[in-house]
Amino acid sequence: MNIHHSAAAFLALAFGVLAVNAQAAGFRMIEVPADRDHPTITGAIWYPCTEPPGEIDLGALVIDGTRDCPLLAEHLPLVVISHGSLGAYFDHHDTAAALADAGFVVAAISHRGDNIPTLADAADPSVMFERPRAIIRLIDFMLSASPAATAIDRERIGFFGFSAGGFTGLQLAGADPYWAVLLCRFSPDIRACASTMGQDFQVRPHPVEPRIRAAVLADPPGIWFVPESISKVRIPVQLWASEEGGRGPTSTVTPESVANLEKQLPGPHEYHVVQNAWHFSFILCGPSISPIAEYCTDSAGFDRIAFHGRLNAEVIRFFRAELGAGDPDLGQRRN
Repeated sequence: MNIHHSAAAFLALAFGVLAVNAQAAGFRMIEVPADRDHPTITGAIWYPCTEPPGEIDLGALVIDGTRDCPLLAEHLPLVVISHGSLGAYFDHHDTAAALADAGFVVAAISHRGDNIPTLADAADPSVMFERPRAIIRLIDFMLSASPAATAIDRERIGFFGFSAGGFTGLQLAGADPYWAVLLCRFSPDIRACASTMGQDFQVRPHPVEPRIRAAVLADPPGIWFVPESISKVRIPVQLWASEEGGRGPTSTVTPESVANLEKQLPGPHEYHVVQNAWHFSFILCGPSISPIAEYCTDSAGFDRIAFHGRLNAEVIRFFRAELGAGDPDLGQRRN
């Protein structure tokens, strides 16, 4: 179902988000502890903060926020974020901060073997198999041992994923990947490679996370999934697609693949096609995405910053509708 909203309603919501952003989100680095089979995972959390804003130097970039701000609210919804291939925990920092200012706790990690410092491991398909397990470990940590554990309502958990992060979210919601396509993801012609290997390549079992109650998926690679398995996705979904998709012959994200995925989603859901945008328009420009200038180059007339204002407002609206608005007294305490 394609959802449209009036300009007045959008502007009112966007203005509300910008007004709250006058005070920066709280920010803390986290480490999900290693276990017998998996190493430590590095990430960060964003959360409501009542202290004045500042700047936080993460090395790769500087973000607005208040480091180690006390978290005073309770019963807040949690949103976990999964970045795209070769990304990092801070890729969607603007969305994380906007959600925190709206009354959510947000947690993001750098996926082992599929982030910029571990580029050499990215051709190993096993890193894709580990992605959903890492998100499950993150949720376990956030509910039990994180600095925000006592402030989170464990019945209200959402997910945000971009590109390979959208792949991660669909797996956690029950969809089955074509592992043949994943094995071919860095080949010169991914479609020819997958066809040669056979799309009936054995589906490996993967974990499903029933604690996730709603998901926002931005430009997920639809060709990575067995189409009939999308019917297993029963949670509310807000699906975003760039009009142009990825660039180059090896891109795994095309407008057609996302559109086909949307047609397979059962029941009511939202579908937003972003005119004049391409795949990396879902990340703000800067060193957080890549030193390659092309990733920060949009089509003529596209305003990436303005789009992110709309994106963040719509994400907040969706999670408020599906998970609740967070602490009802938050806005009053912060004014």
